[in-house]
Amino acid sequence: MSSTSVFPVRPAVLRDARAIAELHNATVQDAYRGLLGDVTVPVMALDKRQAYWREAIEYAEPQVHVALLGERIVGFVGFDRSRDEGTKQTMGEIWSIYVDADFVGLGVGLSLWDAAREGLVEEGCTDVSIWLPLANERAMQFFTNAGFKREMPSAKTVSIGGVKIEEIRLKRSLA
Repeated sequence: MSSTSVFPVRPAVLRDARAIAELHNATVQDAYRGLLGDVTVPVMALDKRQAYWREAIEYAEPQVHVALLGERIVGFVGFDRSRDEGTKQTMGEIWSIYVDADFVGLGVGLSLWDAAREGLVEEGCTDVSIWLPLANERAMQFFTNAGFKREMPSAKTVSIGGVKIEEIRLKRSLA
């Protein structure tokens, strides 16, 4: 657990997979609302999403940590080495980070970021990156406040629900 965390964070266990999947489906809707115009954000079937998180937890790829309010999971983060081709072994990546909409702005994201940063340092990473939709102002602001800087030549176009959106990679040192 991070010493600066407002919310306790712990490594996810297999029994957390369903709660993570439910939270992921709900938060994806919230995170992408407005970024896709009138298109409804496609949500992965809960059983499929649960199987993904169950496998991630079991094999630690990515490592998954959850933020708690009592026994309730109010956020989660997946992190590991970078998946980007050509990056050094010391480059980590935040694969995903989502917070229950009722808890946004209360410190859950910071607690999750602290735990991920500590985990990546323990794995020998010296830098970390994250891919974010350019239009996701809330996430951009959060990661900018956490010391991430945009890598301008990293822009790429991805399709979500048939809508093309621009993503950029942000990066920072873990030192």
